[in-house]
Amino acid sequence: MDFLSADPSVVKSIRQRDLLNCWLRLYARQQSLPRIDDYQPERLAEELPDLVNYIVDSASQPPRLIIDSSGTRMSNAYGTTGKGRYLDDYVGPILGPLVLPIYDECMRRMLPVYTVAMVDDVNGRAVAYERLLMPFSDGHGVTHIMASLKTISEDGGFEIKNLMRGHKILPTPKIRAVIDCNLFHRAPSRIVADDVVEID
Repeated sequence: MDFLSADPSVVKSIRQRDLLNCWLRLYARQQSLPRIDDYQPERLAEELPDLVNYIVDSASQPPRLIIDSSGTRMSNAYGTTGKGRYLDDYVGPILGPLVLPIYDECMRRMLPVYTVAMVDDVNGRAVAYERLLMPFSDGHGVTHIMASLKTISEDGGFEIKNLMRGHKILPTPKIRAVIDCNLFHRAPSRIVADDVVEID
């Protein structure tokens, strides 16, 4: 699976951009992956329905992801809650080849990954499924991943229930990007003006 090299501007959702900027500030300050406990973006409570946390089971080779969230909107999209289950078991053999390489790339590169895929709901409305993955570490490689998952339709309302499993047509990838450019927030450069001498 190929991934583009991108900077944070690739992220379309304003809310996801805010989440990413918080991650970037921690990353820039520490010059390394932030700890999940240090990640406290503003309005986090408002985003919780669209967030899924994962714990990396590094004892498995290759590492597997354990879903550590429940009750999200994405539970509706997949038709069932996944808390406590391995991600590969949860998405199953049909969606697995589309989904799992995205998480693998996030762990391998130890950088945020952003994807957009198009999928039709049960009524045939086109829905953009925007996924932002952010990696975290407790000191040894990637130990946690937080996913922000947004569903948006230009047609307005859509049916989220079983969105990812309700039909036989697989999601169509539109964007797959590793955010590996312009990762560090820099303070604006100071402009030093020359002294000006007024001559009468």
